[in-house]
Amino acid sequence: MQRCRLSVQVSTKLNRSHLVTGEQALILPCLGRSELDVQAGKGQFVSTENSMGVVQRSQGKLEPASPHLRSEVAIVAGVAQFTLAGRSSVDWAGLAADYDRIRDHIANVIPGFEQYNERIRKPGGFYLPNPVREGRFATPSGRAPFFVHQLPQHEHAPGQLVMMTIRSHDQFNTTIYGLDDRYRGIYQERRVVLLNAEDMRAAELCEGDPVDLVSHHAGRERVAERFVAVEYPIPQGCAATYFPEANVLVPIDSVAERSNTPTSKFVVICLRKV
Repeated sequence: MQRCRLSVQVSTKLNRSHLVTGEQALILPCLGRSELDVQAGKGQFVSTENSMGVVQRSQGKLEPASPHLRSEVAIVAGVAQFTLAGRSSVDWAGLAADYDRIRDHIANVIPGFEQYNERIRKPGGFYLPNPVREGRFATPSGRAPFFVHQLPQHEHAPGQLVMMTIRSHDQFNTTIYGLDDRYRGIYQERRVVLLNAEDMRAAELCEGDPVDLVSHHAGRERVAERFVAVEYPIPQGCAATYFPEANVLVPIDSVAERSNTPTSKFVVICLRKV
């Protein structure tokens, strides 16, 4: 990040991420979803998708913290209008003035969002397409096809474990809201490695011992320092850590065959007692 010539952050409030910037940095304050969003004299609303696949209306009611705050839509559209002047046929100002126009474009492009503006205004919103819930699939038979694949056999050297990265209860993607994980009974700590009791005994570790985690890929060693060993009912030969704390161990050039995503659920590591 610090090697970038320019970094720009659109933010609802000041936070510590603003301290890590490019050579030049801009902080663009924006409205939060709890604040009134009025564009061209008309109140606007956005939509959100919850974890059940339901798209719902979200409209702020609080007075904005400052009269100078712009909405996220207005900021993005304003930047686009300025930087693409003379090179874009999109009516950026019109989109920022009325979010219904954005939803109309989405309805024309993304399956499942037909009649977006009409459906989003109904109480409770609407479900996104879900073949399992609806009991129908876009296949010749109308049913979901299943395939049986042979499980690969992986051989590892003594002392090696297969690590997966996971998230805690107090976490949404890479946003961390707290240091507690009530799912797993871990409190006030995130630099932990969950280990099977037999693997801990083999490594001569006790609960709470500090360890460095070391991964090896393509001849390169990666180290995540000072993690706390925690006994957990995880299968023998496996380990689990939270992301992004353990992301340093994930090789960038080790990816899934079709999705090209990093193999964050299969990182071969060893433990180095501190």
